[in-house]
Amino acid sequence: MPDPASYRPKTGEIPTDPGVYRFRDPHGRVIYVGKAKNLRQRLTSYFQDQRHLTPKTRSMVTTAGSVEWTVVGSEQESLQLEFTWIKEFSPRFNIMFRDDKTYPYLAVTMGEKYPRALVMRGDKRKGTKYFGPFYPAKAVRETLDTVLRVFPVRSCTAGVFNRAERSGRPCLLGYIGKCSAPCVGRVTPEEHRDLANELCDFMGGDGTKFIRQIEGRMKQAVAQLDYESAARHRDDIAALRRVFERNAVVLDEKTDADIFGLEEDDLEAAVQVFHVRGGRIRGQRGWVMEKVEDVTDGQLLEQLLQQVYGDMEDADRMPREVLVPVQPDDQEALTGWLSGLRGAKVDVRVPQRGAKRELAQTVQENARQALALHKTRRAGDVTVRSAGLQQIQDALDLPEPPLRMEGYDNSHVSGTNVVGSMVVFEDGLPKKSDYRRFTVKGEAARDDTSSMYDVISRRFQHYLEELAGESELVSGEVDAEEKAPARFSYPPSLVVVDGGPPQVAAAQQALADLGITDISVVGLAKRLEEVWVPGDDFPVILPRNSEGLFLLQRLRDESHRFAITFHRERRGKSMIQSLLDDVPGLGASKRAALLKHFGSVKKMRAASLEELQQVKGVGPTLAAAVLSALSDESA
Repeated sequence: MPDPASYRPKTGEIPTDPGVYRFRDPHGRVIYVGKAKNLRQRLTSYFQDQRHLTPKTRSMVTTAGSVEWTVVGSEQESLQLEFTWIKEFSPRFNIMFRDDKTYPYLAVTMGEKYPRALVMRGDKRKGTKYFGPFYPAKAVRETLDTVLRVFPVRSCTAGVFNRAERSGRPCLLGYIGKCSAPCVGRVTPEEHRDLANELCDFMGGDGTKFIRQIEGRMKQAVAQLDYESAARHRDDIAALRRVFERNAVVLDEKTDADIFGLEEDDLEAAVQVFHVRGGRIRGQRGWVMEKVEDVTDGQLLEQLLQQVYGDMEDADRMPREVLVPVQPDDQEALTGWLSGLRGAKVDVRVPQRGAKRELAQTVQENARQALALHKTRRAGDVTVRSAGLQQIQDALDLPEPPLRMEGYDNSHVSGTNVVGSMVVFEDGLPKKSDYRRFTVKGEAARDDTSSMYDVISRRFQHYLEELAGESELVSGEVDAEEKAPARFSYPPSLVVVDGGPPQVAAAQQALADLGITDISVVGLAKRLEEVWVPGDDFPVILPRNSEGLFLLQRLRDESHRFAITFHRERRGKSMIQSLLDDVPGLGASKRAALLKHFGSVKKMRAASLEELQQVKGVGPTLAAAVLSALSDESA
């Protein structure tokens, strides 16, 4: 465990300017990012007597191996740089608001040629507009079904759309009037995009305008004695009003605001937000986060608003007002930053009286209940993970709990398409961004032990190369543009392979041949769930109901799943290639075009001669040869 005094910079070397700082662990990983109006004053506070630090701050400074900083020109610049670094490095000790992904959204994929309306969870995809979130999930599906009557935007998948486009026949929604059927040319791409824009305007709160327009059309139809059209317009108005009825009017119809509530204790905090558009509550979201250091409520709100609005690609979704329970610490810098993102003024304030104050109290009550519910659900979870890591440490006689574990497995069928997988658990939870896949070829693919040796050797060869390429960690000023270290440069505390003594021996030999002696290796055999340690004649037996064994099983099973998934992908591609290898005139590019068009051998085999000829470069003769090769194989 590093001693903070070993990397403490000299006080006189630290500038008194505003800036952003980073703490790194001994392996170079950024573990904490912070900003300060006065870097010297802020950084020296971390190196005081450890007895005066909060437990998590003490854990952070004793985990770190260096500290570095970047001076900026203003507090607003430090706010932007801090957000950029937190997003880039995902530091484990930073306050991270974990969004509740159970809330569904109505999304419109405006980035596509033919925008699609659908239900999505999370706010991730570029070029997509989101409306909501909705609760319960049934509400968003009913809303989508209702608005498609008035705004018949495409809602089908790419596969359904392409199939209708090829056949010249629309799907059921096109026949019943809930899709304008751009797939068969009933509307042009421009007309369909106009429909999608109108849907977005309506869902964005501009519904009164559309209702008045349809009312005008209904009156005009009645005047012309076109009662059938008038009845259709009447039903459209009723449908749009049903959508509005789901959202209670709580404020003046001109009010666009996000109202936040915050509830916290010494360890965690819960946040709730109501999205009010046009005076109506359009959605609700919730976050729960773990507090790392002793921060004020104002600092918590500031970091929350950074994460909520920093990734928002659609500035139109940002409201004119942001109502918060307490004033953020850097009020002026935060307001300026948000206004810059929106392109217009954003008012961040605490409501003092009236309807907005009453609604803010309701949001606060939701936050209080959310924290209570979270604690009920997580109390056992945190304890269980900690107990599992401790049990593994004790059973394997490790110097410290294995906070980072890597699991490895191989997959093949009779020695063909051999692949390997690497999965990562940090603090007992999967870290999917660090997963890796390996293709095993040549002599390394002859058996399981050779494959394991190859995968482990390649993974840790990357580690040694990246370690050798890194400069020595020092405390001092750094460039704001510096990138994160490569993923392979983070070594695990424990390597877990799927198998018994042979696989463990192969993994241990791979590490030894690379000169790595400080990483522990074990194997988990499936039959009796025994834990095998290199060089031991007898396995370590963990109790069947122990949390440590359960954690190792999860890691092993996840590596097995990841390897199987990769193997199936490769096997599917190689199967198509082997079936079509002998077809005269069918080269690699045309095979790839066929695979891209049909997606699988099964669909290709079911295709007609005419459908095969729709693929670029495939004529009647070649299509007949492909069908013959596929039919011979199925027979």
